[in-house]
Amino acid sequence: MKVETSSPTVPPEVQAKLRHAADDFTAVALNELLKPMFDTTDMSKGPFGGSAAEEQFRPMIVSEIAKQIARSGGLGLAEPVYQQMLRLQEARK
Repeated sequence: MKVETSSPTVPPEVQAKLRHAADDFTAVALNELLKPMFDTTDMSKGPFGGSAAEEQFRPMIVSEIAKQIARSGGLGLAEPVYQQMLRLQEARK
């Protein structure tokens, strides 16, 4: 759940960039957590039969799943990351 917070000293466009960066960070973290799950799954009996093409596209599939989870609230990492980046921006002023 994203808590909309703002800072009077940080411009809104910078806050938007910070929010986007925090969401991206969450997606990357989720991607790293999901990779082993897909690496250890036997896909040979799946709908695509575990072909070489599936193996090539798997990193993109995992990345998109991670992005979707992050957009849906993720693990709750984005908000604390965003808050810390916002504090660091405020400290620079």
